Amino acid sequence: MQSSFLLALLVTTLSTQAPAPPDFGDEAAARFAELALACVHREYPNKIAHVMNGDADARPPRELTPAFYGCYDWHSSVHGHWLLVRLARLHPQAPFAARAREAVARSLTPENIAAEVRYLSASGRVSFERPYGLAWLLQLAAELREWEDPQGRAWSTALEPLEAHAAGRLREWLPKLSRPIRVGEHDQTAFAFGLVLDWAQRAGDEAMVKLLTERVETFYGKDVRGPLAYEPSGHDFLSPCLAEADLMRRVLPPARFATWLSGFLPEIPSKAGASWLEPAVVTDPGDPKLAHLDGLNLSRAWMLEGILSGLPPQDKRRRALEETARRHREAGLRAVTGAHYEGGHWLGSFAVYLVTGRGLLRP
Repeated sequence: MQSSFLLALLVTTLSTQAPAPPDFGDEAAARFAELALACVHREYPNKIAHVMNGDADARPPRELTPAFYGCYDWHSSVHGHWLLVRLARLHPQAPFAARAREAVARSLTPENIAAEVRYLSASGRVSFERPYGLAWLLQLAAELREWEDPQGRAWSTALEPLEAHAAGRLREWLPKLSRPIRVGEHDQTAFAFGLVLDWAQRAGDEAMVKLLTERVETFYGKDVRGPLAYEPSGHDFLSPCLAEADLMRRVLPPARFATWLSGFLPEIPSKAGASWLEPAVVTDPGDPKLAHLDGLNLSRAWMLEGILSGLPPQDKRRRALEETARRHREAGLRAVTGAHYEGGHWLGSFAVYLVTGRGLLRP
């Protein structure tokens, strides 16, 4: 199989209707699509974060959350479906597209989504998949909203009750959250806020945009000297510092963002070739926690590209950021093999988010 996608050029801007990068063709897309197709309806092994209110809640995952029960856990199933929708949009004539549509159609039925809403609404589940899984659910909703396709519109309509529930759950939580969550795993707020903000802008939810922008500026606007030297922790798949910077470029104009970045990450070199931020190395890709570092390389790459997209064209840090993003992109994409289910059930989504420039799209 061709591996030219490993050397995909840096994506700096895409319109909402833009095609995938020219060297990310059907063959490369098929490899990632197969990872999701192999797991979105694979029920076991399964790791559920399940609050039980009685014996009646002792049920298999396919009955608890019938739309999103595969891919090992709920959030991975959600972004596995996002992957299939995104690739079917960008590669509508590819051989895998019909199977991707069949898989999404099997999941996103009104009956399944109604059951998902009932599950999330039950007692004791107020924090279920908050914020990471809910943010990815909204990203799936955003992808469907943008797709000018009859079947895509039908799925978008079917998903709306769960989309509204997820947005409402986050809208209630955000004013109560007194501090940001600065970790490298699912609870991190910076990455989730970026996904939710991108959704809110596409959905025309001005109240959510206003609320998130206020929270972002309160939580992060005065931050200085982010402790990037302490990253990564051994189980990280998200960079706390880079995710914060990638979020701030969404709410600040280029000149203000450049100034903020100088105070927050002063160690970014102003010339190319400087040694800075090497890719992480996974010692055991079969360990589900240690394999997180493969995802970290992918997410660092798209966060670095996001930071680049927010800087003025003449900024002297651009070359160093470009080189560092490229190294992380290549290291991360090499690891998306599917050889180990521990990584294969989710790394494809991270790879597609990166190579299609999803986080760089403008509403």
